[in-house]
Amino acid sequence: MQVVDMHCDTVVSIMNKRNNGETIGLKENPLNIDLTKMKKGNYLLQNFAIFTPFGKVESPEHHALQGIDMFYQLMEENQDLIKPVFSYKDIQTNIQNNTMSALLTLEEGGVVFNDLAVLRDYYRLGVRMICLTWNYANGIGHPNFTPGDDSRSDMLHTTNTVDGLTTFGKEYVKEMERLGIIVDVSHLGDKGFWDVVDITTKPFVASHSNARAICSVARNLTDDMIRALYQKGGVMGINFCHDFLSDDGNGTIAMMVKHIDHIKEVAGIEVIGMGTDFDGIAPRKELEDASKMPLLCTALHDAGYTGEQIDLIMGGNVLRVYKEVLK
Repeated sequence: MQVVDMHCDTVVSIMNKRNNGETIGLKENPLNIDLTKMKKGNYLLQNFAIFTPFGKVESPEHHALQGIDMFYQLMEENQDLIKPVFSYKDIQTNIQNNTMSALLTLEEGGVVFNDLAVLRDYYRLGVRMICLTWNYANGIGHPNFTPGDDSRSDMLHTTNTVDGLTTFGKEYVKEMERLGIIVDVSHLGDKGFWDVVDITTKPFVASHSNARAICSVARNLTDDMIRALYQKGGVMGINFCHDFLSDDGNGTIAMMVKHIDHIKEVAGIEVIGMGTDFDGIAPRKELEDASKMPLLCTALHDAGYTGEQIDLIMGGNVLRVYKEVLK
């Protein structure tokens, strides 16, 4: 078992702490993810998202560029343990050299000034996956809900079946595919999801989304969405956030297995991956950081999954998508 995790917010968490004067790095820290914990958890590759909260920062584009700079600072500080990857060949090289891999992603695709030239510049900076929206509408499309709705409960259960991708958003997705940037539909509204299904010719992902039939929040995928993602050859990453695992906040390993069981029954084992959302969520007592990932493997084994199936869930399925999309 080797872990490929499609989503964490560790880089921005470290950046925020350093901006507040704290001394913190990636090798060892009190966060959910550091390199020591990743090594213990048998990580092969971690996607590091540059999360940009529209509506909360004065200049989203500047914030994204600062985050990218922090990512590369952390890579330089720890180049003996982890290296950034830009292609599937880079991943293979790191495997041969027994080095962990880091893939740079954006969580908020709107940081492009509504300009495809800027999207191409992010590719040149090493971005290889983009979550099209966060929780605010942007020039690309619309999420299912927006912070500030009447209540958190209503917000989490509000779906948008009317507003999908904009005209620019459709061109944005096509350009992502041309460049070799993986399209990520986590946070995107329901109508936008189906627009992506109609437009894409390559596999896409829902990097950190669970099954809506098990936990009814709008951030999760319906069974029809899961089947469509499977038919496209894509993957969804199991999110460890308790709000997305259970309607009653029961974010246990058993609930993670329940989501995996359901997704496997609905579409197949090949559509399941990992998208922990570590350092973007409150840690869970059972699986509180990257070092504890073997506990989920043990739970899957106890639930009847074979070693080959566990390998696919923990990383193999995601690597298949990376091999097909990354250039």
